[in-house]
Amino acid sequence: MTFPYKLVATDLDGTLLRDDDTVSGRTREALAAVTAAGAAHIIVTGRAVPWTRHILDDLGYDGLAVCGQGAQVYHAGEHKLLTSLTLDRQLAGLALSKVEAEVGPLALAASRDGLDGEVLVGPGYRVQEGPLPAIPLQDPAELWSAPLNKVYIQHPDLDDDELAKAARAAVGNLVDVVMAGPGVVEILPLGLSKATGLSLAARRLGVKAADTIAFGDMPNDIPMFAWARHGVAMANAHEDLKAVAQEITASNEDDGIAVVLEQLL
Repeated sequence: MTFPYKLVATDLDGTLLRDDDTVSGRTREALAAVTAAGAAHIIVTGRAVPWTRHILDDLGYDGLAVCGQGAQVYHAGEHKLLTSLTLDRQLAGLALSKVEAEVGPLALAASRDGLDGEVLVGPGYRVQEGPLPAIPLQDPAELWSAPLNKVYIQHPDLDDDELAKAARAAVGNLVDVVMAGPGVVEILPLGLSKATGLSLAARRLGVKAADTIAFGDMPNDIPMFAWARHGVAMANAHEDLKAVAQEITASNEDDGIAVVLEQLL
């Protein structure tokens, strides 16, 4: 069995995972067939390692994963963090004050660095229900007390796209701002993206961008699509990502990844 790519890069939420946070049998089989044909599969997610690890363990996944929007390269088999990039907290604080000067008070959360980095949640920040652990903050100063990978922002009135656009305009070249999913707008180190993390992981595997097919569903996947040879957007993807995709497949609920991989196999 031959397969035309050496690397399959998949986002998690809205892409590899169904809406109930599981991976279908059909998709598992398609990925197993791809790796049997000699290609590598890398998960590339906005989630930091502590929010990704349980899914990788459930998949029996022992390769590399790119987590935290590209900030972390994680070896799932060895449970080891290979690289980790942190957000300059002074710059992040300055960026937030600029955003708030434009749009008013924000609700904040932050992802701490490390294998067991907690997600801290400030007053008014809406966390999606589910198994992902988060620690409520009483004192907002606590947010800045240890190294962070990213800060999450929410606004009482602006939707995700409006908030990301306003924040991007306000921060200039201090930090990057990305919309990563429903209710998830993030402040990241300048120049960090899924593409930077994926290129680091691919280099470790000896694989090039030209050998890579990537799957995703949100604007934070745009840099990954620009890096890879072929970008496939899910049917449920954000319009901004569909606009730059080479191909659109079925939704995450309808095994969109498997549909494409089976055809290629």
